Amino acid sequence: MPWSPRTAPSWALLLRLLALLRPPGMVEACSCAPAHPQQHVCHSALAIRAKISSEKVVPASADPADTQKMIRYEIKQIKMFKGFEKLKDVQYIYTPFDSSLCGVKLEANSQKQYLLTGQVLSDGKVFIHLCNYIEPWENLSFLQRESLNHHYHLNCGCQITTCYTVPCTISAPNECLWTDWLLERKLYGYQAQHYVCMKHADGTCSWYQGRLPLRKEFVDIIQP
Repeated sequence: MPWSPRTAPSWALLLRLLALLRPPGMVEACSCAPAHPQQHVCHSALAIRAKISSEKVVPASADPADTQKMIRYEIKQIKMFKGFEKLKDVQYIYTPFDSSLCGVKLEANSQKQYLLTGQVLSDGKVFIHLCNYIEPWENLSFLQRESLNHHYHLNCGCQITTCYTVPCTISAPNECLWTDWLLERKLYGYQAQHYVCMKHADGTCSWYQGRLPLRKEFVDIIQP
């Protein structure tokens, strides 16, 4: 399940939770549950397009005994897609310094733009990690960019289930099956880039690709 913004009251708690998410015996590992870009946006408190101006390593808390560090990125916000009710403009974002705690490494002082999703902490700071959806803007498809404005937000009532093996069938009328891993052996394949799980007037959900008709092979995957 994607990270819920309501489970992030403070840096210290977030760092402890991320430490617990590490698989036993794997010190240098960050493990995240797979999620479709639509799910990431729906479960994030914030979604923005931004450039990274600079970075600085800062203490995770004011407690002298706390040895954890954070990276503070100064950003130039270009557009906000989600989070208006919490923040008007984002100047800084924070991420764990330790990569094993899912810290994010971004390019500062470059022309690269990013889509950033993340949480807003109780003190108003924006926190991101590798389990969020963070992509260079240039890598997003036209439909993904368009959906950040409308389709993703309007269809958060749909459920997206990742298919790893066959048979893989829907279990509820508001469910869409995400088959990129099954068909392409990668998560962010053609379906993630070009389809939205859209809710209809009768409460059912199905894949939608802009103005093109739905592709039937994404409706259900069953044993041949």
